[in-house]
Amino acid sequence: MPPATTRSAIGPRRLHPGAWWLWALGLGAAASRTTNPLLLLLVVAVAGYVVAVRRSTEPWARSYGTFLRLALVVLAIRLVFTVLLGSAVGGTHVVLTLPQLPLPAWAQGVRIGGRVTLEALLFSLYQSLRLATLLICVGAANSLASPSRLLRTLPGALYEAGVAAVVAMTFAPNLVADVQRVRTARRLRGQSDKGVKALLSVGLPVLESALERSVSLAAAMDSRGFGRTADVPPRIARATAALTLLGLIGVCAACYGLLSADGGGWALPVLVIGLLAAGAGLALGGRRSVRTRYRPDPWAWREWAVAGSGAAVAGLLVLFSLHDPAALNPTVVPPSWPSLPVLPALAVLLGLLPAFVAPAPLPTSSPRQP
Repeated sequence: MPPATTRSAIGPRRLHPGAWWLWALGLGAAASRTTNPLLLLLVVAVAGYVVAVRRSTEPWARSYGTFLRLALVVLAIRLVFTVLLGSAVGGTHVVLTLPQLPLPAWAQGVRIGGRVTLEALLFSLYQSLRLATLLICVGAANSLASPSRLLRTLPGALYEAGVAAVVAMTFAPNLVADVQRVRTARRLRGQSDKGVKALLSVGLPVLESALERSVSLAAAMDSRGFGRTADVPPRIARATAALTLLGLIGVCAACYGLLSADGGGWALPVLVIGLLAAGAGLALGGRRSVRTRYRPDPWAWREWAVAGSGAAVAGLLVLFSLHDPAALNPTVVPPSWPSLPVLPALAVLLGLLPAFVAPAPLPTSSPRQP
């Protein structure tokens, strides 16, 4: 078999999908460090602008709007729960008072109805807005990075587990594309696509399409020899599993420490050790894989710029949250009007770099891409 060729970094091409995910994860990590609504809305605006100018016309790239609506639903549900069930945050500024339902003694600490304070609403709004921003960042990655190309870039040691992860990530974009296709077909037949009845009639074709897509994917993987592995000594297999597992646990623990307020001292060394262990495990595990890559995606300066911009936003927000936590987390007791800190806002704007350095989206019929 001839050696795999590398797609030239010169000329029309698509950005490496891993760079888009690193950029989006950087924006999400930055959003997790603040509850300032102005900064969170700025992160949403940055992600939305990059998606608007660099999203392709593929069906899976249309999922960003669905993630936006999902974020609004999460925001609304959290506020409704705060109004109906109350909040742990007290306050003196009463907005309205609802009839309170008496509960038995064993349900102490839980209430239904009662006073709704401005402080509780602000706390719920800030927390739910942060979660909504994280969902929007994930939606941006789903709209910009091709899931199938992301699967091809995985190391050989993670290919089996990566298939499950990629199938999970492709569920939302493909579901949106299937729903739009079925609704368009109903409109062409003169049928209504609004209401509960139309929603129920759309469900069966969408599920059928998802099942057919899964069967086709399994057949394609089987025809390409998926699952075939080379023989390696047992000690190499055990060392690979141990290094990979310990490395990934260390990386997860370090990420939690970096995102928390009290993990700045130990998290960075644990992250370095975890990355080294995981890298060694993946290198050893790659010996088991006999899978080849056809025209692998290059990692050039554009990928470094896109991934680096997301990492820079995350790193600067972590730094600012340690030095000036009040600016990134406005108080709700007593309630105060949030202000936009200049330096953190400029750091978030670094996330706009992919809109200028990433390649323009290629037409769907481009012969250079599979």
